[in-house]
Amino acid sequence: MNKQLAILILVILGFSTLSAQHKYLNPDVDLESRVDDLINRLTLEEKVDQMLMNTSGISRLDIPPYDYWNEALHGVGRSGKATIFPQAIGLAATFDNNLIYRVSSAISDEARAMYNAAQAAGNYNTYAGLTFWTPNVNIFRDPRWGRGQETYGEDPYLTGLLGVAFVNGLQGDDLNYLKTAACAKHFAVHSGPEKLRHEFDAVVSPKDMHETYLPAFEALVHAGVESVMCAYNRTNGDPCCASNYLLKEILIDKWKFEGHIVSDCWALVDFYSDIGHGTVSNIVEAAALALESGINVNCGNTYPALVEAVEKGYVNESLIDERLKPLLKTRFKLGMFDPQNLNPYSSIPYDVVDSKEHRALAREAASRSVVLLKNNGVLPLKNDLKRYYVVGPNSASIDALLGNYFGVNSNIVTFLEGITAAVAPSSQVQYSPGTTLDRKNVNPVDWSTGEAAQSDVTIIGMGLTRHIEGEEGESISSPYFGDRLDYNIPENQLEYLRKIKSHGKPVIAIITGGSPMNVSEVHEIADAVLLAWYPGEEGGNAIADIIFGKVSPSGRLPITFPKSLDQLPPYEDYNMKGRTYRYMTEEPMYPFGYGLSYSSFLYSDLKQSASTIKEGESVEISCNVTNHGDHSSIETVQLYITDDKASVDAPIFSLKGIKSIDLKPGESKSISFTITSDMLELINDKGESILEKGDFTVTISGSLPIKRAIELGASQPLRTKLKLN
Repeated sequence: MNKQLAILILVILGFSTLSAQHKYLNPDVDLESRVDDLINRLTLEEKVDQMLMNTSGISRLDIPPYDYWNEALHGVGRSGKATIFPQAIGLAATFDNNLIYRVSSAISDEARAMYNAAQAAGNYNTYAGLTFWTPNVNIFRDPRWGRGQETYGEDPYLTGLLGVAFVNGLQGDDLNYLKTAACAKHFAVHSGPEKLRHEFDAVVSPKDMHETYLPAFEALVHAGVESVMCAYNRTNGDPCCASNYLLKEILIDKWKFEGHIVSDCWALVDFYSDIGHGTVSNIVEAAALALESGINVNCGNTYPALVEAVEKGYVNESLIDERLKPLLKTRFKLGMFDPQNLNPYSSIPYDVVDSKEHRALAREAASRSVVLLKNNGVLPLKNDLKRYYVVGPNSASIDALLGNYFGVNSNIVTFLEGITAAVAPSSQVQYSPGTTLDRKNVNPVDWSTGEAAQSDVTIIGMGLTRHIEGEEGESISSPYFGDRLDYNIPENQLEYLRKIKSHGKPVIAIITGGSPMNVSEVHEIADAVLLAWYPGEEGGNAIADIIFGKVSPSGRLPITFPKSLDQLPPYEDYNMKGRTYRYMTEEPMYPFGYGLSYSSFLYSDLKQSASTIKEGESVEISCNVTNHGDHSSIETVQLYITDDKASVDAPIFSLKGIKSIDLKPGESKSISFTITSDMLELINDKGESILEKGDFTVTISGSLPIKRAIELGASQPLRTKLKLN
């Protein structure tokens, strides 16, 4: 018998002996009994410690340390080498839940592989675990919010659809084990202002609460999301992490959530700090309030005070036991107390991390996310022109690819690199940033605009980066803690664009950013405008694929681009009236759902199985979609429903269905949607879902079906009527 085999036998025998003594280590015992057995073996101090984000190990029970904090917004974040997919808002622009599921499945494979490697090395640091605080399903209600880039846009239906797909991919499909644990955040009414988030009270009506802010969270809870994170701010007077209405009445009692609740990081400090909510007087009272409110794990340093809270009689130890149970269940479901050979995810090898297959998927996702906002016919370009001039502050910028909450790797492809790799050997590529991200040039000497006059085409990378928009503390160039109270692209970039175009040669603008911005002048000046978002590690190759016609753009806007902030209510106002495509009556710059292609599409032959519907019934509606162009392309078919005459204010349009179809030139396909009676429900002023008899307009289109979309080049929509009896 060799030495390694002997050691393995000893380990197995040791584990078998320990599991015979300790029920919690026996995988043949039911989950409830295992959790109860473990809790009964813990001291009060140990129980409290296990409810912190960074738990200590308990050697006498063979429990290693564990840190709950990990991120996977668009790839495993903050943990080293990983595949970097497009930022969440870019993923949303694909309008494709199947693609998002593939992306999140790849992310969770990498997460498991990285966890397996960390465990083998004894690395229990932050960002080394399997509990991922993602996805962010807050509604991007206002373009000024710097963290809107983390969301799936402004629509509750799209957000829920993509959020569920992301959760399913993260958590896996094994009957016995979770691949990773996902988290729906930030529950529930949270979308700025970023600077005020530790003290702000988001006041919302019952109607807006249930019509806009809660549906995506409910969808994720019903899909089995393992965790929910409560937000920093107050909602209707109560801190979200101490809201009886949100956490107990809605999340636990109504939706029957059985997972664990995590506080946003140091949110419990806001309960008693001078610049917070002032709900309680000190840390002990804050810990007790959070525990009573249902918080299972504290990201921060408040919960150690629970020991004193028990000693002073503020809470009973039995309540700590109750709150610890769902938290430990998550770790059991992740397989942390079982032999590795029982868990199929324990064998995922590290070579999946940023693998060839995952890079190909990142490239596909990036190309699918890009939205073509304008094209006067200059695109696609030939790849054998004599000279291409690549300019702008974001053309060679890695930060312009990343957004926030990102991973890293050794091969991040900038726009300059992608374009250079794609042109013919006979072509020249020249490069100059031309100007900085957000500062006027000090040196008056300008060679680069003269070079543009000598080039066949200039490609300018411009827009925003995470230094201008994002989370407080991350956006180091933002005067507004990451928010964007200035809606414009930095003036120095626009000035440079004007100079470049003054020579009369074609200009292609690639705009990066995670939120709407004023691109009216860019639209006017440039011959083509591509919105790339923060496209991830393969952003440069994806842009090259589109510019040179290897891929036809198919991205759609998951959020409205207003012409100016003057079209919107005040930022601090959480009333939905006048916001998003569902309630905005002003004409936007670019409407929700909009995006051009290298082809044109004809919608025809609308059919429906019935013109009336009753409660509990459904109606089939279908049409043909034909590619009338010269390029194969994906068309995103969208279904909208409008309540023609409701007893209360109802959305002008409501997205209720999405189908992505790939069409070759001249090809037609029939697509169909099933309209169920619950899709016709409205939310009354009490926040109740009701079904009213009356007439509805049903529209199938490739964009929000408004005049502005048609003016910009979207396909003509098809409309029909449906009566609810």
